[in-house]
Amino acid sequence: MEERYYERMAAAYLRGVAAAKDIRVPEKTAALFAGKWEEMTGEDVKKLLLAGQSLGIRLHYFKRSSGELPRVKRTLGILRGLSFQSLLDMGSGRGVFLIPFLEAFPGIRTLSLDLLPGRAEFLQTLSAGGISNLTAIQGDICKEEIPENAFDIVTLLEVLEHIPNAELAVKRAVEIAAKYVIVSVPSKPDDNPEHIHLLTKPVLTKMFTEAGCKKLHFDGVNGHLILLAAV
Repeated sequence: MEERYYERMAAAYLRGVAAAKDIRVPEKTAALFAGKWEEMTGEDVKKLLLAGQSLGIRLHYFKRSSGELPRVKRTLGILRGLSFQSLLDMGSGRGVFLIPFLEAFPGIRTLSLDLLPGRAEFLQTLSAGGISNLTAIQGDICKEEIPENAFDIVTLLEVLEHIPNAELAVKRAVEIAAKYVIVSVPSKPDDNPEHIHLLTKPVLTKMFTEAGCKKLHFDGVNGHLILLAAV
């Protein structure tokens, strides 16, 4: 199979879907769908993907093109330069960042939080299929009771501009993060009606300074502003 997918993530999703929907899988790959995820080899993963294609299960969210987005590549690059053991991704959506992250950082304790139940369920399927370091829940960052310093890193990627009370979301992110908060937002006005804030460098600086951050590093890529805030 061509290297078009985040293969381990796609294979775990196939296992999760097959189990949740009680899909009858090809007999020759049944053991791969039911076996221990930790024992899966690269060849096993490829066999699972071929079986998934034959079952008609769509894997478009796992295409590697998502991880090739400049803002995602830049964020992954930032993470490679940091020391951390846990991450909370706020507003994971369809996993444009989270799927490449999970493939690149296996074993990192990860919590995904999203307002929409369907998106949380999608990532729960991935977890059920074998990605045991991932927990996905439906919830609101401004209301969810997550302890202070619970995760080394908190990410808010293409999310903050959607949240009515962005200041409170920033405050909660800084409280929850033990080390860093990473943010990406559009850097220019656009016609997306769901973008209710234009979060410029001065605006973000004010928000994060008032939340208690002392050290902010800004970067930019292809119409997006990226912030690494040390807490």
